[in-house]
Amino acid sequence: VVQRYTVDFHDVLKNYNFLPPSIEPTATGHIVEQIEMIKEIIEKGFAYEVNGSVYFDVHEYNKKENYGILSGRKVEDLIHNTRSLDGQSDKKNPQDFALWKKADERHIMRWPSPWSDGFPGWHLECS
Repeated sequence: VVQRYTVDFHDVLKNYNFLPPSIEPTATGHIVEQIEMIKEIIEKGFAYEVNGSVYFDVHEYNKKENYGILSGRKVEDLIHNTRSLDGQSDKKNPQDFALWKKADERHIMRWPSPWSDGFPGWHLECS
């Protein structure tokens, strides 16, 4: 899947006569770094583990930093825009989001971590 979108991306660059990037990191090529980032976020008190998954604690972060500074939104307003996803009952708050998800037996992409065999949440992959 990733290869298909990478090729499509390169085609778009060619069509618009853009220079290709000199570095193209992939999330799966940096699992170790993502696990280390999660450990650091947990150490700072901004994430918690439940049943092998790790969630970012939006409320705890917002006590020290302004969580909505980039979007211009308040944490209190975010509850109305949360989605119903697997693992919602594990979260402390609806606004919290997965940094690491425990993989079920059928999940193909999985890596060992201190919390479970699983995979990074998409918020972390972009880091």
